[in-house]
Amino acid sequence: MTLPAVDKREQPAHEHKNPARGFASKSVVRLVVGLAIVALFAVVRVLAPRASESFVLPDAARDFATLSISVVIESLPFVFLGIVLSIAVQVWLPDGVLLRRLPRSPLLRRLVLSLLGMLLPVCECGNVPLARGLVVKGLTVAESMTFLFAAPILNPVTIVTTAQAFGWDNGILVSRVLGGFFIANLVGWIYSRHPRPQELLTTRFQETCTVADHQRGSAGKVRRSVQMFSQETRAMMPALFIGAGMAGLIQVAVSREVLVTLGSNPVWSVLALMLLAFVVAICSNVDAFFILSFGATFMPGGIVAFLVFGPMIDVKMLALMRTTFTAKTLLQLSLLVALCAAVLGLAVNYGH
Repeated sequence: MTLPAVDKREQPAHEHKNPARGFASKSVVRLVVGLAIVALFAVVRVLAPRASESFVLPDAARDFATLSISVVIESLPFVFLGIVLSIAVQVWLPDGVLLRRLPRSPLLRRLVLSLLGMLLPVCECGNVPLARGLVVKGLTVAESMTFLFAAPILNPVTIVTTAQAFGWDNGILVSRVLGGFFIANLVGWIYSRHPRPQELLTTRFQETCTVADHQRGSAGKVRRSVQMFSQETRAMMPALFIGAGMAGLIQVAVSREVLVTLGSNPVWSVLALMLLAFVVAICSNVDAFFILSFGATFMPGGIVAFLVFGPMIDVKMLALMRTTFTAKTLLQLSLLVALCAAVLGLAVNYGH
């Protein structure tokens, strides 16, 4: 059998594919290097107590490494779980199954989506890839925002841990659940009225949605799943590392003693704990136990503001959401959620 002659005019089209492959390979290399650096920091941290005292990292450097690595280790399983759930929704869920079972009314759809976290107990960092998958599957940007902000609070793990930490009598649990539900639906309602919702998304994510539409049905489900896992991992991991590094850096730079001195003031206690929630970037499934140690110092409204604002907006969450939403959109979302959380915290403080 003779091979067909190669048409030289087709060479540019063939060469055009090489940059994309090169970019993908570079992304994989950067991901591997990032994971290796995190692993190296972890090994250094574990072996540091047994190392020679002739070389000791400064306290600030050790704290930065410890805090950054802890954020990565705490978030990584949920990010992978969110990616797997996103792939299950996009690839393995039959077309139209999710959309057909949602109410047709936009308001009711967002109310139902805000409760979807009850079935998907994933913390905020894992909900970002899942929300991306819901957009690819056909949900509007406003509907995905409603799910994204409600799910970290309205899921059984978060509710149970909050109840164990604070009980049912002081109103913190009820304020957190109802406040999170209201803010998420308010955000969804506001952005549902946006005249051009596609402008809220980054260009790269819009291209991802277009590619997903073209690839649907062109390859086997297993192959598509592997490709999507690689693609979402390359998008999420750098953002996670950057967010974890920023969280560690801010925690080292900001003195917690300053925050604690503000705890007895109704206004400053709310603002201080919102700042703390933004800085520490702790998972919503365990943040109730973290803030419990501040319960004797800070007023209840500050604790509620921490428990509502943190799962929606923190440095790690912003870095992850930047893979999907534009910087302008994130600034608007941050200001809107911060204002709502502050009003909720102040209402709790002055209501007691």
